Amino acid sequence: MNGFQEQYAGFLESFGQGRKMVLSTAAHDIVSSRMMSVVRLDGAFYFQTDRALRKYRQLSVNPRAALCIDNIQIEGICAELGAPLAHAAFCAAFRTCFRGSYDAYTALENERLFVLHPTRIERWLYLDGVPYIEIFDLENERYSCEKYTGV
Repeated sequence: MNGFQEQYAGFLESFGQGRKMVLSTAAHDIVSSRMMSVVRLDGAFYFQTDRALRKYRQLSVNPRAALCIDNIQIEGICAELGAPLAHAAFCAAFRTCFRGSYDAYTALENERLFVLHPTRIERWLYLDGVPYIEIFDLENERYSCEKYTGV
């Protein structure tokens, strides 16, 4: 495992299996954001949505999206995977992390599963009160963590 892979593995471990995150999507110069229940499997992020909703329509036009929580920003490319119930690993993780949402929505006919493959992750770290910007460039397997100086 190289330095990038070690750093990324550490980030994923600290991220955990599931979180409620803000998902931002865009189409035709219109951006929208909403809270989503997101699970992580391996190095990708999964969520489900109804085909009748705005985010589904936006992702159909533009698969680029972003997830955000606290001091973490994740940019990536989404792909639709079909009905959530057809994906056992997702269902197991989603049921564990978000039982209420799993019970309420996962079996609905219009529900669709998406995966976001991250291309860039940026996280602000505060080490002894000093701000740093940590960047994972997944497309080029580059990692950096630099002190933020405001210049």
